[in-house]
Amino acid sequence: MSRVPMHSLVFSLQQSVRRRLSRFAQDKRGVSAVEFALILPLMVLLYFGLVEVSQGVIVDRKVKMTARTVADLVSQVSTIDNSGVDAALGASTAILAPFSAANAKVIVSVVSIDNNGNAKIVWSRANKDSGHGTGDSVTVPDALKTPNTSLVWGEATYDYSPAMGYVTGPLTLSQQIFMRPRLSETVKKT
Repeated sequence: MSRVPMHSLVFSLQQSVRRRLSRFAQDKRGVSAVEFALILPLMVLLYFGLVEVSQGVIVDRKVKMTARTVADLVSQVSTIDNSGVDAALGASTAILAPFSAANAKVIVSVVSIDNNGNAKIVWSRANKDSGHGTGDSVTVPDALKTPNTSLVWGEATYDYSPAMGYVTGPLTLSQQIFMRPRLSETVKKT
């Protein structure tokens, strides 16, 4: 038997390893899969984040529409009873759909402004719990503080919990609007 010198074995092993590493470095077949695997988590996170932010914007818009609509409905009459106020407040369910109206608190109030520009609640009603107390003081924008007038005040608050909660977390969205009564100086509740 012939023996191969040790340094020849080491040299041939080194050559073999270099050839394999060279072929591996030149092989481009798996590059796309590796790039896709690196980018996929970022793309999925971006997608779900955009969905959550979009849903939040939609709910915020619906909250604004709810406050405006409730105040608008009440401002279009000169007198209203509890069932009429409840119907106006009930419109919030249709406006907020497909989101749950159970997460919303909607309040409609009539505010009277005296000679000194002090604003106080005349009457108030809410879709759940209670509205504001009669005689409570209200902060009204200066542009609306016309003495001896009244305003219809619509408020909507919504506790929004995103489906995933990774990007935004729970949010409380709210909106308020003041409108002048259209048919009379004030909206009386009977």
